[in-house]
Amino acid sequence: MRLATINRKTEETDIVLNLDLDGSGICTISTGCGFLDHMLTLFAKHGRFDLDVKCIGDTQVDYHHTVEDIGICLGTAFEKALGDKKGVTRYGSCILPMDEALILTAVDISGRSCLSYGLSFQTQKIGEFDCELVEEFFCAFVRNFPVALHIRQPEGRNSHHIAEGAFKSVARSLKEAVKIDSEYANEIPSTKGII
Repeated sequence: MRLATINRKTEETDIVLNLDLDGSGICTISTGCGFLDHMLTLFAKHGRFDLDVKCIGDTQVDYHHTVEDIGICLGTAFEKALGDKKGVTRYGSCILPMDEALILTAVDISGRSCLSYGLSFQTQKIGEFDCELVEEFFCAFVRNFPVALHIRQPEGRNSHHIAEGAFKSVARSLKEAVKIDSEYANEIPSTKGII
């Protein structure tokens, strides 16, 4: 079983996160930010990851600490759940249409943190959620789960569709990358012998 439980408590947030990479998309999400709850629910469903997130954060200030710290915890959980990474497919990609928006994502479980981010929002906010926090979330994620993650948006003007498409597409790319490839069942998929 590829499972992880992460507990992280700071002066700004108190988070408990449970992840099952081999789940069926079941989730319970409570972050204090409705839009982030929605994005993480989409992430779990489209990646087929079982995900429980409970966060008490300083949302009376804004959502920045909550979003960033959950990104940290989710990245840490992926890294822990994958262990030595033997047998993983390593690479994954997705082209995802979300109405008028088109999102392209690709991931390499490389052991090196890199976010290549190319989303362009037409508004500063989606409801009360600052659009710039989408990038902050994925930055925190890749800093703690060292992967190369590329996110592009060649088409799209609706900010909600762009954000939703990004979370769905990243989840589907990760689902592909973390699945076990029978050809590599007992090996690391790298000529270095380590990821």
